[in-house]
Amino acid sequence: MEMVRMSRQLQCFHEYQGKLRAQVGASQATQIVNQALVLITLGGNDFVNNYYLIPFSLRSLQFSLPDYVHYLISEYKKILMRLHDMGARRVLVTGTGPLGCAPAQLARSRGGKCDADLMRAAELFNPQLTRILEELNARYGDGTFIAANTFRIHFDFISDPAAYGFRMATEACCGQGPHNGIGLCTALSNVCTDRDQYVFWDAYHPTERANRIIVSQFMTGSLDYISPLNLGTALHIDASLKD
Repeated sequence: MEMVRMSRQLQCFHEYQGKLRAQVGASQATQIVNQALVLITLGGNDFVNNYYLIPFSLRSLQFSLPDYVHYLISEYKKILMRLHDMGARRVLVTGTGPLGCAPAQLARSRGGKCDADLMRAAELFNPQLTRILEELNARYGDGTFIAANTFRIHFDFISDPAAYGFRMATEACCGQGPHNGIGLCTALSNVCTDRDQYVFWDAYHPTERANRIIVSQFMTGSLDYISPLNLGTALHIDASLKD
């Protein structure tokens, strides 16, 4: 699977806008981009597949964890400012989830407990991300950047799965090894009989039903889950401005 760096993704967004202008004209293209809902997610893989992927990774030798978080946040801020420069006016920004509680991490931990290092990374990263979003909204306008507290949303049904109709929050539906958390979901994997009873589909990713709960909190959740307003309110405001 090819990794597409963020610089290339931004270049693709730029190229898309050029093609859009060629199709509908500059004025209409600008309006379409300004009225779009943009979703961006960064951070999780920077910890799981970079800083903590192997002992003594290059990044872990280069940075202490707090310094690495500060570095990621400073880069994230630049990317968000670049998105605004490119015309994004409504951007949903997700923090990192409870990274250490994924089946992949439970499979490697002692006693099947959430990995403390990855949980600390998320706990350092998310509040700093919220602060820079507040700073950017003060500059560009309240609600330009919407902060989704994916850590709390996801941890709610990890810590109390039965409250959300789940039976299993510590094992993946599809995988192998302890907690079904080793390797990828393949034709040789163990597969559960009812994925709707599971929080996790594979070693890292939520099931469709869990994702629907996450999205429902994006749409209608309180300020504890999404701020400064939820997507339902934002879309209602945006629709009224088009009238």
